Amino acid sequence: MLELLSPAGSMEALRAAVQNGADAVYLGYGDFNARRNAKNFTVEELQEAVSYCHVRGVQVHLTLNILVSDREMRQAAEVIRNAANLGVDAFIVQDLGVVQLCRQIAPSIPVHASTQMSVHSLEGVLQAAELGCSRVVLARELSRDEIAFICKNSPVEIEVFVHGALCMCYSGQCYLSSVIGRRSGNRGQCAQPCRMAYGYGRFEESRYPLSLKDSCLLEYLYDLRRMGVRSLKIEGRMKRPEYVAIVTRIYRAVLDGRPVSDEDLYQLEAAFSRQGFTQGYYLDRKGPDMFGVHQDGPEDRELFAAARASYERGENPRVPVRFYAMLRAGEEAQLAVEDDRGHVCKTRGPVPEISRMRELTPAMVEERLAKTGGTPYYCAGFRALVEPGLMLPASALNAMRREVLDRLTALRGRVELPKLNPYSRLAAYDGIPGEARLTVAVRSVEQITPRLLRMNPAVLYVPISELLAHPELRGSVPVDTELTAVLPRVIRDGERSQWAAALEHVRGMGVNHILTGNLGQIRLAKQKGFAVRGDFGLNVYNSRAMHYLRSLQLESQLASFEMTLPQLRDLSKAVPTEVLVYGRLPLMLIENCVIKNRTGACSCDSPTKLIDRMGEEFPVLRDVGTCRNVLYNGKKLYLLDKLGALRGMGLWACRLSFTTENPSEVDAVLNQYQGRAAFDPGTCTRGLYSRGVE
Repeated sequence: MLELLSPAGSMEALRAAVQNGADAVYLGYGDFNARRNAKNFTVEELQEAVSYCHVRGVQVHLTLNILVSDREMRQAAEVIRNAANLGVDAFIVQDLGVVQLCRQIAPSIPVHASTQMSVHSLEGVLQAAELGCSRVVLARELSRDEIAFICKNSPVEIEVFVHGALCMCYSGQCYLSSVIGRRSGNRGQCAQPCRMAYGYGRFEESRYPLSLKDSCLLEYLYDLRRMGVRSLKIEGRMKRPEYVAIVTRIYRAVLDGRPVSDEDLYQLEAAFSRQGFTQGYYLDRKGPDMFGVHQDGPEDRELFAAARASYERGENPRVPVRFYAMLRAGEEAQLAVEDDRGHVCKTRGPVPEISRMRELTPAMVEERLAKTGGTPYYCAGFRALVEPGLMLPASALNAMRREVLDRLTALRGRVELPKLNPYSRLAAYDGIPGEARLTVAVRSVEQITPRLLRMNPAVLYVPISELLAHPELRGSVPVDTELTAVLPRVIRDGERSQWAAALEHVRGMGVNHILTGNLGQIRLAKQKGFAVRGDFGLNVYNSRAMHYLRSLQLESQLASFEMTLPQLRDLSKAVPTEVLVYGRLPLMLIENCVIKNRTGACSCDSPTKLIDRMGEEFPVLRDVGTCRNVLYNGKKLYLLDKLGALRGMGLWACRLSFTTENPSEVDAVLNQYQGRAAFDPGTCTRGLYSRGVE
């Protein structure tokens, strides 16, 4: 069955979803979810929500889709334990460590890989399956052909977003909100700076180059069903209950076979839109037409009143039941009800009397039992043995019907307690003693200066496209410096063969190590015989994630630059741990080219910059080897004068990352690294190492 999955930011929104036809809802409980500013659910509310949904045949998926620190891990374990005991049907998870924690504590509860895990390829799906995920929520940037390919070859269920807000950045790869305001999207606190105005070169109030329209795939539900998609997800846990009701009702009707109408599209737009909707990613038609902003206008009061009535005024019966009645002379009346899960509840009533006027017939009994209004049930079948010449008051039949349905409700809402395991501590790894080594990442070979080579860094990270263009580089790198190829963070299935060939080529050049920031690429690199180093895109924020990467035999891992120095210190160094100490922080990875949308032509090699209302600059560069954009922070991360604070943390290496620097600027930074550091608050930032994120 194709599942319709609706958002529930509150108990009212949950009722709106259920009463309008959702097969499942997703909601947050506590602080470990990507909508921490939603109302979310208390323990009591979650218990009520699970019972309410299960009685009506609806599943409850709990969002645990944020990064969790080591100090929060025990609390996260309690959330997992409580939710499992209350009967949630699945966990939606981003953090690699939290996936491991779910599997350890509640192994019988399915884990779904959140879209925050940045899975955009079959390789990523396969790696998520190995991690223990039974479902993967795909990146919203994928086209229908890519979704179909993944569905055809996936060993686990596939979920896709069909309606609601689109992020400009690949989910899980956005650091804009955290870096400029400490409101981390990876921690459930995104302030949505992408919805603000920006200018090219100067601020312009009328330009919104990062604000995408909402997606609407209502007209493509048949395609998605045919592909084998398991779940259709509606975005909107921050939206009002009426929105949930309207969108769920329309998608339910079309899923059930009703053609899409102009009225459907009008109502969806009236519920919420940003100057209309887009299908750009799904149809592989990217461009400026995909952008829009929300504009306040007069509310369709009649539409919203009808939406409220749909969940405030009684029940929309959705659970089929069959009644079985037996009325025989001299015996107590008997009634049983059976639901679609095979539950059977029985009761007895008064002994029927001999009829003096109008005798009871099976049709009359059925008519009385079918009056299930005000309950979640409707009569889908009836069988009765009614001996002739008998009568039974309607009140008695009504009472018997109410009793069996009440018993059925209690039975359907009952939770079978799962087997849970205790929280277990991990083995501690102190890391590598002594001074952290130097590693350097460059964007172009021109940044590999003679001085850089003389400093003999432990690792030199070079984009694989640059290595292919400059095969002579292998011979100029010191023997003690490990030359490592950097893969793009996104390699879609249609691009796999190109990059697989590139990997084989650089392997032939003598390059044996790969740096990657995506789960699927770990698998690809290993298949080609490479040792793998992990980049920031893996969002490693805790020791459990490090232990998982150790099981994958990663050579090293760059810790998340959203961590504080105390968190870095306490991190178990199960894998040699690297920390970024200099460079422009990558804030967004963008599929819809900001540069092309401005000029109308592909000019990715001509860098541009966005300016916000505060005058802050954000360079936009082509992601090396691809036509995707990376939005960088205007100020450079600078810890070169604070390297002493990193001593004794067990770190393997400190990384310098060069993006826009010319060769002379590279040498100046290397000079500062060697003891002549000078922090300039006008051009540099300490990042989040001191102030952290919310």
